Amino acid sequence: MKKKPLILIICIICMALAFAGCSENSESAGSSQDDGAQTEQSEKPEAAALEDGTYTVDFNTDSGMFHANEACEGKGTLTVRDGEMTVHVSLVSKNIVNLYPGLADDAENDEDGWLQPTTDTVTYSDGISEEVYGFDIPVPAIDEEFDVALIGTKGTWYDHKVSVSNPEKTE
Repeated sequence: MKKKPLILIICIICMALAFAGCSENSESAGSSQDDGAQTEQSEKPEAAALEDGTYTVDFNTDSGMFHANEACEGKGTLTVRDGEMTVHVSLVSKNIVNLYPGLADDAENDEDGWLQPTTDTVTYSDGISEEVYGFDIPVPAIDEEFDVALIGTKGTWYDHKVSVSNPEKTE
C-alpha cells in the first residue's frame, strides 16, 4: 500500500516537469522558427529598435569609483549610427587613463583595443567647472550588463560591469 502513494507522487512530479519543459520549449521555438532571418534581426535588437540619433541614457556601474560625473547626474550620451551604439561618459577625474571593452586579462594583451580618453569640461551646480576624462564606450545592448576593464594612474587593470538604460531621444 505504501508504494502506490510514492509512485503517484513521482508521476505527478514527472508530469509537472514535463509541462514546465514544454512551456519553455514552445517559447524558444517561437523565437527561432526562421533561423536565417531571425538571427540577423536578433543580433542587435535594441539598436534596431532605436533609430539613428543621440539619446540621453542612465550609465550604471558596479563601482563607486568608476561612474558618470555628478555634474552629469549619472547620465551619458548614447549615439546610434547604422545599428552600432556608443555611449560617451564624462568621469569624475583624470585618474582613469584607459578603458577596454572586455575583461582586464584581455586588455593587457590588446593595447590596440584600449579606449582613449577625451578631455571633457563639466560644470557643477555651484558653477565651478573642471576638466575630467570622458570615454566613448561601445554598447552591445540596452539594459544588459557588459564588461569594461579600466586602468588608472597606478597601472593596474580592474574588471567592472556596466549597463546603459532608459534611452531618451535628444533633439
